[in-house]
Order: sequence, then structure tokens, then C-alpha cells
Amino acid sequence: MSQHPIADGRGFWAIIEGVPNSSTPVILIGGPSGSGKSYLASKFGRPHLPLDEFYRQISEDGNPVDFPRTDYGEIDWDNSATWNQEAALQAIDDLLHHGTTLVPNYSITTSSYNGHREIACADGPIVAEGIFLYEILDPLRAKGINVQAYYVDEPALVTALRRFVRDVAQRRKPVLFLVKRGYALFRAHGADREKYRQRQFTLKSKPELKKLLAKLSTGASS
Repeated sequence: MSQHPIADGRGFWAIIEGVPNSSTPVILIGGPSGSGKSYLASKFGRPHLPLDEFYRQISEDGNPVDFPRTDYGEIDWDNSATWNQEAALQAIDDLLHHGTTLVPNYSITTSSYNGHREIACADGPIVAEGIFLYEILDPLRAKGINVQAYYVDEPALVTALRRFVRDVAQRRKPVLFLVKRGYALFRAHGADREKYRQRQFTLKSKPELKKLLAKLSTGASS
């Protein structure tokens, strides 16, 4: 297993390798942008771990490898090559080993970091959410981590409308970009859903997941 630098409780850097020694359950909530992952994780996670914050910064484009592009010529932020998988896995390891981790404050508008914040475990479970979580289920299980994985299974049109309204309200990107991206994601919705199913995520509607997570979070804190 490769080694990774992590911040320990004394404020300096240490090297950890091996299987996490915590029995705290890790719950992955995957699904397309706009499906309600962040709401579920923030409501029931102790803590909520937002793994989309580990997007790569635009300054990394071409340094050393160009980011993938869409058919309409923009950076394809829905391709997992624009995401730092190793840093996301390390954040989960940090929480399990030390109870805290540092997460970037990622600005979607500027595609860059504007600082970091500390996230700490409470009573558990750790609920991690993001659009690329199909990439990390197997690596987590290979480490022996107690992990459950779910996909927010909502209708494509509902998700697309919710995503567009949110992104425009938050001025995440220029409107023309949001229209192009939204249409591309709407067309890819079924393939994305199948990808999660094949990676052994359990597909559940948002109401079903709310009930499940409520039970899990109550059980973890009792």
C-alpha cells in the first residue's frame, strides 16, 4: 500500500500506512449533480464529508496533463480525471485514524481553492457525498473499511431542473455553459445510473435514503 502524508493531532505531518483502525461506518452517497446528495449528507452525516471539494484546480490544467474536454470545447468537470481521488481517499483515512481532516474550500465559479477547513467526527457515521464516488468504493473495501454505498435514484428531468435552478442562483458558471452542461448531463443520466449500479451501489430514491440514513445515524449515536 502506498504511503500518504496526513496531518496528525499535534499539528505536524506524519506517515501512516495500513488499514484504518476505526470501526466508524462510512456511507457513500453518489449520484448526479443536483440529485440531493449534499442535503442528505449534511442532515445525517456526523460528519458530512463533501468529496466534490477535492476537484483539481484550474491551474493544474496542462500541469502536467491537460484536463479532458467536452464536445463543446470546455473543460469536462464531469469527468473524474478533474478530481483528486487520492486526496479524497486520504480525507476518509484521516477521519478514521485521527477523527479530523482538512477539506479545501473549492470555488466552482473560479475552479480554485480559497482556503481549507477542518472537519471532525462526532458520533458517526461518516457520510461522504460527491459525483465521482463510483471511483472509490473498491479502494475503500480493499482497505477493509466498513463502507455502505448508495445512489440517489431520482428522475432525470427532476434532477436536471433542480441542478439548473441551483447553479444559476449560485452563479456557478456562465448560463450558456450551464445550459450545455445540463443538456449533456440529462442525456447521460441513464448511463451514469447504470455505472453506479455496476459498481455495486444500491439504488434508492431520495425519500428511501432519508429513512435509511435516519436509522443509521440514530443507531451510530446510541
